Amino acid sequence: MKTTEEKIRQELVEKIAGEMAVAARTAPKARGTDLLEILILTGGDIVLLAEKMKAIGERESHQTFSRDSENIRKALALVLIGTKKKVIGLKYCSFCGRANCAEAEKAGVICAYNTGDLGIAIGSAVSVAMDHRIDNRVMYSAGKAAIEGGFLSEEVIVAYGIPLSVSGKNPFFDR
Repeated sequence: MKTTEEKIRQELVEKIAGEMAVAARTAPKARGTDLLEILILTGGDIVLLAEKMKAIGERESHQTFSRDSENIRKALALVLIGTKKKVIGLKYCSFCGRANCAEAEKAGVICAYNTGDLGIAIGSAVSVAMDHRIDNRVMYSAGKAAIEGGFLSEEVIVAYGIPLSVSGKNPFFDR
């Protein structure tokens, strides 16, 4: 029986994407409140996301979305990690610019801990990719397109995409 390197790469990248999702899920979160939503895209779903990114790039005259839409087409998998919006109920903080969580909730602002926890989760996820020498890059453009395109639930307000590749040269850098 023969196994092609291409098949091995695809299977391994999908396995590592799963490990990245687990690392993101188990990353520390403020007050133990888990507001993350994590999704792994492969194949045709990556193409659909790339098309959404391209459409945003054209609509907004935004080169980053257009460029990144072409980059993610080279991905074997793409990990999406987003956060929902919820204040965590601190009496004293004001990191969001409001005096307290009650004011923040009334104003509809994003709790700084929501995005902070998201950043920690993304750092945990990409460290897994790095440990396995999987080419990757954190892309806000992929996350924004995933939100706008309905890939994630309506509760998700901020997300990032992490495309994954195994090649002689990381296709997500030196663009």
